[in-house]
Amino acid sequence: MFFKRNTLVLLMLVLTLAVIATACAAPTAAPTSAPPTAAPKPAASGMDALVAAAKAEGQLTVIALPHDWCGYGDVIGAFKKKYGLTVNELNPDAGSGDEVEAIKANKDNKGPQAPDVIDVGLSFGPSSKADKLIQPYKVATWDTIPNDAKDADGYWYGDYYGVLAFQVNSDVVKTPPADWADLLKPAYKGQVALAGDPRASNQAIQGVYAAGLASGGTQDNSADAGLKFFADLNKAGNFVPVIGKAASLAKGETPIIIRWDYNALADKDTLKGNPKVDVIVPKTGVVAGVYVQAISAYAPHPNAAKLWMEYLYSDEGQLGWLAGYCHPIRFNDLAKNNKIPKAMLDKLPPADAYAKAVFPTIEQQNSNKEKITKQWDTVVGANVK
Repeated sequence: MFFKRNTLVLLMLVLTLAVIATACAAPTAAPTSAPPTAAPKPAASGMDALVAAAKAEGQLTVIALPHDWCGYGDVIGAFKKKYGLTVNELNPDAGSGDEVEAIKANKDNKGPQAPDVIDVGLSFGPSSKADKLIQPYKVATWDTIPNDAKDADGYWYGDYYGVLAFQVNSDVVKTPPADWADLLKPAYKGQVALAGDPRASNQAIQGVYAAGLASGGTQDNSADAGLKFFADLNKAGNFVPVIGKAASLAKGETPIIIRWDYNALADKDTLKGNPKVDVIVPKTGVVAGVYVQAISAYAPHPNAAKLWMEYLYSDEGQLGWLAGYCHPIRFNDLAKNNKIPKAMLDKLPPADAYAKAVFPTIEQQNSNKEKITKQWDTVVGANVK
């Protein structure tokens, strides 16, 4: 869990967090379908037993993992190749709220629509634990995950982080916006989109929050200012109520998309200059966000879910995220042990782009999220889909 931090918190995470030596906790036995009540205990049989149990289940069901997000396409492919499991991919465009609802809707369903694991915004971790929707599990590299980025009992833990940026189709937008206020200019009429539905998507919710910070809001209350900003953007005709993606960016349908820097940078590589893409971290309202992983308390394939977690938090899995421009939560540990190729480091944005980043606490995210999701329709009135 992230507690109150100053505006340099992202750099602190990347550069200065003390790292504890890697623990060797091994996987636990498969749970029953009912939510567990105690923290997991390491099993003596270790990874070999977990791999065998996961292969016996034969499948892993994931949700909301678009292949261009954090390099997930390659990460999923590498996992399948390494362990020979089938990966059933549900609704790649789902938001964090949709992922949680998928667990709720499939508590008694062991079929293909029931997710085994979720990858959600930080605020959804504690709430899912409170609702008994996720189960505890500690990966072997548990001790190298910063303490303030994980639930002490192992119910959820941070996976990667980045900052919100403007992804711009420079073939369409000749003068790219440098800050949030620029988006209101007549030059950007019919050009600005969010990368999700702000009534459900954590990325979009954080976009509204960031706009609010840049418009005079505080970390405790940025929702009101953010909603007003998007209401003004919509009234001016600049806001496009379409979920922005690489395809819509390339076609010029959403030539400016507010999205995580790592997604924008990955799209830039994918599009290969057709069109030319600029990724701009705004001068103000720079919001950093961490996502968290968790295993469903009702996972149809609990051992496959645990094996997936072990893979994601291994050096190989963490570098897979970094290849997709997401700073993995074990970044410091990898850097300390010279595990990160220089070529990979050279492709990341310069550190000074993150110097003004703020990292909202869970409490701040929760209070602002509630306002944004509940008041978007009445204040902004744009049906994003």
